[in-house]
Amino acid sequence: MSSLIIYPSRLPMKIARVLQRLFVVLLIQAVAVSVFAQDNVQHEYVDLGLSVKWATCNVGADKPEDYGDYYAWGELEPKENYTWENYRFRTSGYDEGTVRFSKYASIYYNGMYDENNRSVPDDKTLLEPEDDVAHVKWGGNWRLPTDDEMNELIDSCTWTWTTLNGVKGCRVTSNRPGYTDRSIFLPATGKYGFEPENKSADTWGHYWSSSVNRDKTSYNAGVLAIGSGYAAVKVTFRNHGQSIRPVHPK
Repeated sequence: MSSLIIYPSRLPMKIARVLQRLFVVLLIQAVAVSVFAQDNVQHEYVDLGLSVKWATCNVGADKPEDYGDYYAWGELEPKENYTWENYRFRTSGYDEGTVRFSKYASIYYNGMYDENNRSVPDDKTLLEPEDDVAHVKWGGNWRLPTDDEMNELIDSCTWTWTTLNGVKGCRVTSNRPGYTDRSIFLPATGKYGFEPENKSADTWGHYWSSSVNRDKTSYNAGVLAIGSGYAAVKVTFRNHGQSIRPVHPK
């Protein structure tokens, strides 16, 4: 009958190797959830201590200072001209006084009517995932920020007008305890309105929110406007071409 033989001199060496491998695995996992963590589609974000994490780059950009692509609100592809005529959800009309929509519509401006020709709002207040270009392009849980999340960014951070690699914009640094060494850069991307030229680039930045304006009209949606000494959440026409800075839930 054979007996179990233990070699004391070899056992510690095997345990050491196992522990070393385990340490390497844990180190890799720790890096994956670091401040500049990445999700499974390899887009970086920064945890500023807020309710969501903010991406380091715009949709269509490779670096924080790159402008990236411009989109009308709720559209999924950039284009050469941004008009009511070629707006995705327009059903009729050519200006803010007459335009009607097939989706994200209030009782005041709506493309849907009942049998008595009365306006029927769809009661949608935020972009749905299939209309959210951040979610469609980047996948995972990426999405556009809401008005509330943009206001949180304004209220909880220090905004400094500066340049990054020659590009003007705002350095947004967290004021939350334990996060004051963390920041993102928002370039002054300008926007495309009713004219084909982007005349406000390098002076202003315009970033879409996922929130449609529900107060009186729905031809407007929320936008984060930034400039030298200025940052505020406003509304603007949905057909304008503007930048996208995604957020990621915690």
